[in-house]
Order: sequence, then C-alpha cells, then structure tokens
Amino acid sequence: MLRASQKTERADETSLVLASRSAARSRMMAAAGLSFSTAAADIDERKEELNEGRMTRDPGQIAAHLAGVKALAVSAQFPDALVVGADQTLDLDGERFVKPDDLDQARNQLVRLRGKSHVLHSAVTCVRGQEITWQAVETARLTMRDFSDRFLDDYIEVAGSRALESVGAYHLEGVGVQLFEKVEGDFFTILGLPLLPLLGYLRSIGIAAS
Repeated sequence: MLRASQKTERADETSLVLASRSAARSRMMAAAGLSFSTAAADIDERKEELNEGRMTRDPGQIAAHLAGVKALAVSAQFPDALVVGADQTLDLDGERFVKPDDLDQARNQLVRLRGKSHVLHSAVTCVRGQEITWQAVETARLTMRDFSDRFLDDYIEVAGSRALESVGAYHLEGVGVQLFEKVEGDFFTILGLPLLPLLGYLRSIGIAAS
C-alpha cells in the first residue's frame, strides 16, 4: 500500500527529497502517493538563469540547468538520498519570461501574453551523491484568449500575490484557467513538474511501486 508523506526519518538510499519551495509540486508528489521530504535550495535563481542564458538561448536547456542546480545544492545536504529538482521557463516567440516582481509587472506580462501562444518548458532532474542520474524536459503550448482590460484588472485583484509565484503570472489549476482559450500539453508539465516521466524513473530504480 502506498502512503503519502512529506517527512522521512533519515536520508538513506531509498529516501526522496524534493528540492523546491513549490506547494504545487509538493501536492503533486504527495497526491501520487510518494513519501518524501522537502528542502529548499539556497541559490540565486535569477542569477543562475541569467548566467545560463548567456550560454544558450534554449529555454528547455535553461530549465534543465536550473533544475539540476537546485537538486545538486540540496544533494550536498542529503548525499545518500535521491534529490528531485524542477524548474520551468516560459518562451514567447523567442523571449524568455521570469516570475514578476510585483503585481504591476504581472499585469504587464499578461498584457503581452494576451491573445498569443506561448510555450512552457518544465524540467525535472534527479541527483544522488552530487551526480545527476536522470533528467527530462517536457513542453506545453498555451494560448491566451483576448480578454478585456477589465477582466485582467479583476483577475489581478483576485489572484493577488499568487500571480507572483509562477513564471506566467497564472495558475491553471485556479482562476487563471479563465485566461486561456486553448491548452496543448500535459497538465503536470504546465504545473511545473513532469510527473509521469519522474514516476517512470522512480519505478525503474525501485523507489516507486512497479
């Protein structure tokens, strides 16, 4: 029987650690029946993203780099555990978006995304003993409808600070779904964690039930 938990007594070779502050990622893993602990990576995500962006313009590669940096940082604390890192980038016609700093910036980003299609690149990386053991990148394409300014103002008011928690200033699992007219891709990928590929890997190494 699978038991969902977010705490482990000790870190050993069967322990799973999620290197993320994301409540959405924690909920997805817990709902899937995984037992894991959480530990936030102490890194400057914006600096890491800018540095990697100078090396490559590929948003999927940048997401993979950030996921790996997070997992490696936490793996230093739990060398025997399998550490899962995840990250996501948003690409609008070759331009990469980052999480907004305030609600005005969130509104401006949504104005730019309005009526257009953008691509989310979600990466997940597994690390054990400071070595990357597995990595995957999945993509999803989302098209926003041409919503009115009044709707956007109402959305920003309702979403509040939650609009600052995601790279697109929206949460598809909440009121943010009303911003869209079309979604193409895996739901978990859109939420920021390619869960099905991750579960497949965890089964292959005996951490998840097969």
